[in-house]
Amino acid sequence: MKLIGRNQPTDAAGQPADLDAATDPAATVPVPAQRGLSGSGSGPEQLRPVPVPRPAGRPSAPVAEPEITAEGPDSFEDELAARESAALETRHRAAAEAGDPHAASRLGALLLRRGDLDDAEPYLRKAAAAGLRAAANNLGVLLHQRGHRPEAGQWWRQAAVAGSAPAAHALGLLLRDQGDEESAEYWLHFAADQGHPLGAYALGDLMEHRRDVRAERWFKLAADAGHREAAYRLARMREAAGDKESAETWYRTAAVRSHARAALRLGVLVEQRAAGDQALREEAARWYRQSAQNGEPRAACALGFLLRDAGDLPSAAEWWQEAAEAGDGNAANALGALHAGRGEDKDAEHWYRAALDAGDHNGAFNLGLLCAGTGRQAQAEQWYRRAAYAGHREACNALAVVLLQRGDEAGAEPWFSKAAEAGSVDGAFNLGVLHAGRGEQQQAHEWYARAAAGGHGEAALQLAVAKEQRGDLPAALERYRQAAAGGSAEGAFRLASLLDRRGDAGEEAEHWYAVAADAGHSRAQVRMGVRAAERGALEIAESWYRRAAETGSRSAAFNLGLLLARQEREPEAMIWYTRAADAGHGRAALRLALIALRRGEPVQAEQWCRRAIDYGPPEVAERAARLLDAMHPEMTA
Repeated sequence: MKLIGRNQPTDAAGQPADLDAATDPAATVPVPAQRGLSGSGSGPEQLRPVPVPRPAGRPSAPVAEPEITAEGPDSFEDELAARESAALETRHRAAAEAGDPHAASRLGALLLRRGDLDDAEPYLRKAAAAGLRAAANNLGVLLHQRGHRPEAGQWWRQAAVAGSAPAAHALGLLLRDQGDEESAEYWLHFAADQGHPLGAYALGDLMEHRRDVRAERWFKLAADAGHREAAYRLARMREAAGDKESAETWYRTAAVRSHARAALRLGVLVEQRAAGDQALREEAARWYRQSAQNGEPRAACALGFLLRDAGDLPSAAEWWQEAAEAGDGNAANALGALHAGRGEDKDAEHWYRAALDAGDHNGAFNLGLLCAGTGRQAQAEQWYRRAAYAGHREACNALAVVLLQRGDEAGAEPWFSKAAEAGSVDGAFNLGVLHAGRGEQQQAHEWYARAAAGGHGEAALQLAVAKEQRGDLPAALERYRQAAAGGSAEGAFRLASLLDRRGDAGEEAEHWYAVAADAGHSRAQVRMGVRAAERGALEIAESWYRRAAETGSRSAAFNLGLLLARQEREPEAMIWYTRAADAGHGRAALRLALIALRRGEPVQAEQWCRRAIDYGPPEVAERAARLLDAMHPEMTA
C-alpha cells in the first residue's frame, strides 16, 4: 500500500455645531479617531479631519484638518474665495478683540482648522470660559492634539454636559482609552442616542469587544447614517451568524462607499453563489477589481484566481504579481506554481521565497515540492522541515514520508501524528498504513476512519475491503461509495463489482464502472468493453479493450484479439493474442497454438501449448495438454 504525500478615515457626517451653521460656520470641533480599522475616522461637528501619524492599535487622539491652500490661486474663483476667507477672519478677529465670545469661537475654529494652534488657543479659551459649548469642544480638540489629555477631557465634559454629541463622543473615546469603559459607554450612548453616527459606531465597537449582542443595533444605526466601517462590521456579524443574504446587503452598502475589505468579502460571497452564472462571476470580478484598486492585495489575488478559472491566465498572472508585490503570500505561491508548471524553476523558486518572506509557510512547503521534483532530496527535506515546524500540516506529512522512505519509522511516526491531528487526511491515512504494516489493525482502521471522514478515498477503500471480507456487505457498499466519491478508481470499480454481483443495480454498476474506467482503471475498462460487446456495440467495446490493452492489461489484449478475430481481422488479432500470451495469459497462448496448428505449423503450436500449460488456469492447462498429446504422434511420425 503506497503512502500519500500531496502534496481612509470614514466619511461619516458629523453633527450640527452648537451654533447655527448659517451664523457660526466655523464654530466646530473634531472628535477622536476610532480604533485602527479601515474606514473608521473622526470629524469635527462641522470640520473634516485628516489622519495624522500615530501608534498602531486604538488611536485616541482627535485630529483637525488644516485648511490647505495653494501657493497661488488657480482661478478667479480661488482668488475670490481666498479674499473672502481673509476678510471673514479679519471681521472675526476685530469682533473677538472687542469682547465678542461668539466671534472668538468662530475665529478659534478657523485657526484650528488651519493648524495655527498657538493663535487659536487664547480665542477658544475666552469663548469656552463664556460658556460656548462649541468653543469648549474645539478647545478639547486643540489640547488633545498637544498631548494635554486630562484638560482636554475637562473641556469635552463641559461641552457634553451642555448637550454636545461630538464632545460626548470624544469624551467617551478618551475614557475608553483610559480603561474606564463604564463611563465611556455612558457618554458614547449619550452621543449615539442623539443620532451621532461616530458615537454609535464607537459604542457598537465597545460592545462587540465585550461580546455584547447589542453591538449590532449601534453598528446598524451608524451604517444607516453613512458610516461605511459600521456597515462592514455589521456585515461581518451577520456572516458569522450564518445570514449570508443580510451580510451581502451590508457588504454592498460599505463597498459602494469604497470600503476595500467590504468589496473583497462581497466579491467572495457573490462568487460562492455564482456556480455557472457568468453574470455573477463578472459581478464578483468587478468587486474584486474595485477592492484591489483601493489597495487590498487579497482582492487582487482573488481576482487572479477568478480569471484563471475563466481561462485568462495572462491577466490572472498580472493580478497575482500586483498582489504578490504588495506582500500577499497566496498570490506569490500562485505565481510560483504557474512558473513551476511551465518548468521555469528559477522563477518559481523566486516567488515561493517571496511567499515565505511574506509569512506564508506554504512557500516553504512548495519549495520542498520543487526541490523534490528536481531530485534535490536533501534540500526538499530541509524546506519540509521548516514548514513542518511552523505548523504546516502537509509539510509534516511530506517530511514523515521522506523519513519513512529512508527507513526512519520512529522519526516518521510523530510527524504523521502531527499532520493527522492538524487535520491532514493524507497524514491520517499514512498513519493508518503505518499501523497496518505492524499488524495493528484496530489502530489502522481508526486512522483510516478519520481520513475517510475527511474525504480520503483510499482510506475509505481500506475500510470497505475489511467490511466486505467480514461479510458486512451493506457497510462495504457504503464505504465503497465513499471511496468512489473521494476519487478512488479502485473504490469505484469494487463498488460496481459488488452491485453487479447483487444483480439489482445494473445501471448504477455501469455508471461506477465508467467512472473507474475513465480514471484509467484497466479492469473497469475491460468490464466496460465486455458490457458493450454484449449489447452489440462492437466499436465501443473495441475502444475500451484498446485503452486497457495499451496500458498492459493482458485480459484486454486477449478480448481485443477475440473481437478482431470475430470480425475476420485475424492478423491484427494475432498481434494482441501474442501480447496477451507474452504477459502470461494462458487462453491467449492456447488460442495461438490452435491457430498455428490450423496453419500447419506444429512446432509453433507445440511451443504455445507448453506455454498455455505453464500459464493456466487449470482448465486451460488441461486442454493444452490434451492438444499436445493429440499432436504428438503426428509430430513423431
